[in-house]
Amino acid sequence: MCSGDLVGGDVLDGVAVLVAERNRIDAALARHVRAAELAQAPERDGLRSMASWLRGHCRLSAAEASRLVRNERALEHLPALAEAHDAGLVSAEQVALAARAVTPERLAAAAVAGVDLAVIDAVFTGVAVERPHADLVQVVQRYLDDLDPDGPEPDPTEGRSLALAKHADGALSIRGQLDPVGGEKLQAALESLVQADRPAGDERTRAQRLGDALVQLADNALADGNLPTLRGHRPQVAVVVELQDLADPGTGPGAGRMGFGAVISAARARWLACDGAVSRVVFGPGGAPLDLGREQRLASRHLRRAAELRDGGCVFTGCDAPTHWCDVHHLVHWIDGGDTSLENSALLCERHHTKVHHGFRVERQPDSRWRTYRPDGTEITTPAALVPAA
Repeated sequence: MCSGDLVGGDVLDGVAVLVAERNRIDAALARHVRAAELAQAPERDGLRSMASWLRGHCRLSAAEASRLVRNERALEHLPALAEAHDAGLVSAEQVALAARAVTPERLAAAAVAGVDLAVIDAVFTGVAVERPHADLVQVVQRYLDDLDPDGPEPDPTEGRSLALAKHADGALSIRGQLDPVGGEKLQAALESLVQADRPAGDERTRAQRLGDALVQLADNALADGNLPTLRGHRPQVAVVVELQDLADPGTGPGAGRMGFGAVISAARARWLACDGAVSRVVFGPGGAPLDLGREQRLASRHLRRAAELRDGGCVFTGCDAPTHWCDVHHLVHWIDGGDTSLENSALLCERHHTKVHHGFRVERQPDSRWRTYRPDGTEITTPAALVPAA
């Protein structure tokens, strides 16, 4: 039926039906996720959790995969809410709100306080089904406040969190929370840089000056050389760009790829090169580095750099671990006569490096694609496309 065939109330009725159907599908998905988790099914594909499997095999964001896993766990403790979710009366977002009340710590606190969870379940469900969304937010928060009237224990680490969300253009959104003491430390560090950088005619807003100060704080820490090493190397800002783009005076949008995945213009890469070291890497037609600068012999740090440039992260199917989480693995083990060479190397995160030493296998194909096999010889694959059923 095309949209022109629907008028007035028919359109709104159709929307309501589809929302209810989505809720029912979300409920069924939550049940399947929980069943897979209890069966430790992700281990079959070499992954440690349903959240990582959902990210790698279903292309969900980290936030959505985590929410789905939390929801299915929460519904085990809230059967009335689960029933309403199954019926399409409650959304996954409402379940996620209620899930805050049944974390392991809060379940333990409720047991100590003698809370009848069935009553809480009934209240949450009634509000979720019959009242505006904002009312459920307030009811859940009121329960949490009553459960812990004295507030959290004065452990500063429990009051600290930081989430970094990368956008399509490589920009980074920062969201977090610090305890009072941690917040004071950050403010003192930032304010010193803000006050030291006040050129005449400065028209930046306060927010812009703080943003610049945060970047300067990172610059200072990286330049100081005292940060912990990443895989045996000092942390540094890295960008890969074609030589012709680096030499060409044009802007060259999308020409450079940075270490954490951001894509920048060639002009921006040239700006970074003014203040840093440039390493020459020549690639052959198959995408393998042929020349890693002036070294006569391939040293370990050069081998690692080559593997990072070629692989971009863990090559195990379904894994999204970045390069700095990875080891350089010998495809043919060194003890079995395998060379320490790029051709015999693969970048694997610690978990999957262990997996390939216990039966799993990765192979690089002639077209440069990586394939992963289970101990029984079957291949681990991700769906080519996620399409609705006919």
